[in-house]
Amino acid sequence: MDDLLHAMAQAVQQVGHMPEKAVQVFHHNDSDGLTSGAILTRAFARQGFAVRRFCLEKPYPAVLEKIYEQEGKILVFADFAGRIAPLLCELNQGRNLTLILDHHVAEASTEPRVINLDPDLFGLKGDRDISGSVTCYLFARTLDPANRDLAALATVGAVGDGFFVDGALVSQNREVALEAVRQGLIEIRSLEHGEQYLFNGAQGQLPVIDFGDDLDVLGGVGYYRSGPDMGINVCLDGVSPESERMVEELKAVRTKLFDEEIAGIKAGAMRQAPHIQWFHLQRRFFPMGVKMVGAFCDAIRFTDLIDPDKYLAGFQVVPDEIPGFGAIDFDQVKVSMRCAPALEEQIRAKRAMGLNVLLPEATHRLGGFSDACHSLTAATTVNIGKEESLIDEMEDILKEAFHG
Repeated sequence: MDDLLHAMAQAVQQVGHMPEKAVQVFHHNDSDGLTSGAILTRAFARQGFAVRRFCLEKPYPAVLEKIYEQEGKILVFADFAGRIAPLLCELNQGRNLTLILDHHVAEASTEPRVINLDPDLFGLKGDRDISGSVTCYLFARTLDPANRDLAALATVGAVGDGFFVDGALVSQNREVALEAVRQGLIEIRSLEHGEQYLFNGAQGQLPVIDFGDDLDVLGGVGYYRSGPDMGINVCLDGVSPESERMVEELKAVRTKLFDEEIAGIKAGAMRQAPHIQWFHLQRRFFPMGVKMVGAFCDAIRFTDLIDPDKYLAGFQVVPDEIPGFGAIDFDQVKVSMRCAPALEEQIRAKRAMGLNVLLPEATHRLGGFSDACHSLTAATTVNIGKEESLIDEMEDILKEAFHG
């Protein structure tokens, strides 16, 4: 932690030396990403910076190329990009000051103007110790100690990401939650198995997990309907009748599309390989964002629709459009992977391969794009038409690892 905070302090100094008091914040669209974006927006605005914010489902190379056509800017990536620091260095060529505030598995930067502050590089685990929102909170607090009042938002992101030990937040995630408790913004209640986190808002108490779920709906289901902007507004200004109405409308859309897909799986749409089961949504989930293929995997991984001993993979075509960037020709499909609880336990015990190893390696073999992956949740992209090849590559990797 001392090394991480020291690195953040040095990054803050570099920010202060930039001639233009303007920053561009690129953040993920789940509850962790939205709270990360909100924390950075508020923290930089308090310092007098003009803030432009962009919500991305993934930092796609085609989008990054557009971003790095600029020069002399402050670019901040939140809740993704830790793994692709070398790519950002290659694109940046020293032209902009880039900060990475992620918590996924990371690679070190190869140039001084791209500062990778991913805690993974400092010995912390992003799927246990620290969320993207808590990483952004620590940076905001380094920017100005007055930003301690953003601890509750960081807690929402940490709970929303769902990485607990025995049902409770631990390490840096827990420290920030306790800070929010001291401020009277969060209440922690002991349960038989873990803890419950309650947010004390202007309209009374709200379970943090429910708050995070609503942010996930706004950012994921509503990605192409200005949902992320509404999510940031909720984070910074509180729940409103308009936001509640939008959440309910989007939930109805999600329920309809999920039910239709479940019916398809019951009718035999799930494909089977020796160690992997998979399905393909094509474009059926549009206009929901491509994060929703992972959400659908989460929805079915506890059910008898799947084999609990096999990895679960779902594909969804990436639309050729990014809000804020316009039309982009992707020709890509996103793959999200999850596991049933029985296989998760095998992965935790190191008796089965983690998704953060399996999926990125297979994706790399096919020339695809890999960024934010955890051991129990992972997502990458490959070219349309390479879906079955990706499954085959993963099967080969598993065979090589466990059968020589």
